[in-house]
Amino acid sequence: MPDLVLVTGATGFVGSAVCRHLAQQGFEVRALHRPTSDLSPLEGLRLDRRVGDILDPETLAPALGGVRWVFHAAAVAAYWRRRPEQVMRGAVEGTRNIANACLQAGVERLILTSSMAALGVPRGGELLTEDHTFNLPAKRFPYGYAKRQAELEALKAAGESLEVVIVNPSIVIGAGDVHQISGSLVIQAARGRTFLYTGGGTNIIHIDDVAAGHLAAAERGRSGERYLLAGENLTHLQLFTLLAEVVGSQPPWLRLPDWAIEPAAASLDLARRILPMPLDGNQLRLSRHRLFCDTAKARHQLGVVNRRPARQAIVEALAWYRAHGVV
Repeated sequence: MPDLVLVTGATGFVGSAVCRHLAQQGFEVRALHRPTSDLSPLEGLRLDRRVGDILDPETLAPALGGVRWVFHAAAVAAYWRRRPEQVMRGAVEGTRNIANACLQAGVERLILTSSMAALGVPRGGELLTEDHTFNLPAKRFPYGYAKRQAELEALKAAGESLEVVIVNPSIVIGAGDVHQISGSLVIQAARGRTFLYTGGGTNIIHIDDVAAGHLAAAERGRSGERYLLAGENLTHLQLFTLLAEVVGSQPPWLRLPDWAIEPAAASLDLARRILPMPLDGNQLRLSRHRLFCDTAKARHQLGVVNRRPARQAIVEALAWYRAHGVV
């Protein structure tokens, strides 16, 4: 019989991709979702769907019977649309509940989906690695702080009876981002709203490479270790220019200097009290940093080779959003 695995957050962008990849690799997949979840990301997949909530421990035990591995991808990803306490509770309490349920059910391995955000920001010219840790005030980036706390919560549970492996994806783009998390970059570009850029940069990884990285972590990752899943390092000028080329919009032409970022961020936070915005002041503040990644550890220990370029991820995301009438 194929191994039975459970994926939490199975209807999310990363969770649904992990479900799809596992099913394609011959695993028996059990998908945990809330009663109110949109199940469209799981259409066409042969899964054992289970209703549960990571914040309700009593709903977890029935889903864990006979499970070998748990992929914990449930999280509050659209953090700029939520209150910080919601982000923190989902990350920390939810991870604690899952880890305890895994211990009680005799699960062999827990693979935690963390984030590049949990690594903080590097010093100038330095690449982010798994040795970096969150180094910002919690209120300056609640999501990154919450993801780091979730890692620590999972590692507390790690021991002889439960192995814990952490993966830290960078900015994930591709088809199927129904909740418009990282895909909002593609949507905003298609609407002509990426003319302004800052001097920082980031890393873009294709969703399929993220899903493959999760399975590699489950198969070859070392318990207690974290693995950075990353693709192309791009300055914001390079990224926004690439987005413009793909969507057919005007390339970025206005750079926001570093000295103007703080007042602009404060103004953005004020505006958000009245109008819905695609980002918040903290995201703008972070944009001055170059969050470039070194993937040597994932390559050497997991055998991960991310072959899909950022352009492909953007092209596929745009096609998916157009097919679904978003842009």
